[in-house]
Amino acid sequence: MASAALFYRFYRERFDAQAEFHFTGMTHRAAQPWEEGLFDGDENVIVDFKYSNSPRVTWWFDHHQSAFLTPADAEHFRKRGNGRLFYDPTYKSCTKLIATVAREKFGYDTTPLAELIHWGDIIDGAQYPTPQFAVELTEPATQLALVIEAAPENGLPARLIPEVASRPLAEVVKLPLVVQHLGPLLERHRKSIEVLRERIDARDGVIFFDVSDLDLEGYNKFIPYLLHPECTYSVSVSASAVRSKVSLGSNPWMPTGVDHNLASLAEKFGGGGHPKVAAISFEPGDLARAQAVAAEITAQLRRK
Repeated sequence: MASAALFYRFYRERFDAQAEFHFTGMTHRAAQPWEEGLFDGDENVIVDFKYSNSPRVTWWFDHHQSAFLTPADAEHFRKRGNGRLFYDPTYKSCTKLIATVAREKFGYDTTPLAELIHWGDIIDGAQYPTPQFAVELTEPATQLALVIEAAPENGLPARLIPEVASRPLAEVVKLPLVVQHLGPLLERHRKSIEVLRERIDARDGVIFFDVSDLDLEGYNKFIPYLLHPECTYSVSVSASAVRSKVSLGSNPWMPTGVDHNLASLAEKFGGGGHPKVAAISFEPGDLARAQAVAAEITAQLRRK
């Protein structure tokens, strides 16, 4: 959402102030994510999501190791020669990548969006100073992230993009469309800490838990490391109406011992992500497969 908000303001101020924007949220799924007819604009922009070889895509920004669905897509990108497609997996956030490109290649002043870029980079890159900071959710940015990820309202992030592009985050979290969700979600977040405390199996440096029977796909990914700071990795299973999911993470406050590339591990099962955090999506009815894969990966990490 931060990447979309940054591009929205950049494009309007640098290219077309009257441009009409439509936003479509994407979710990593087991199936091909690009549906027929999705790219129906004069400009079609993908931010912080997988590459599409559609000739109708005019802008693309991504920083994930697993940015390409197939080797053919990676080759297509290399040969395309479009000066508005940008990929750099060394960036911790797509927001920071877009800011750099906008500033260095298009002469755009990103100073008015410094707060958004700063927090986009911290949240996407898990660059919190402590586990407590990541879990307490006292900052407007972390509260907004909770609402974006867990609010039970379709299309909410799209409604927030123009607001985030033009307001301080402290103002955005006070908007009625945010406030109506924030209180209940903070309470749910507090309860989820106790749920994970009960369900976590922490052994041999690896945390495992399964919350697929609960409405907890959007749980805070740093709770496991607050509860078990001695562990290096976490593996979890969750479920929603659109997918069954295996999440893989590594403790960002563990400076040594993180020697598995989790994106490469996830790619073996059709998933992907970053070297230190990744995920695998399965069809909603394929929960048993997700649980089996999670058990296999947990065992592999524990053997190491």
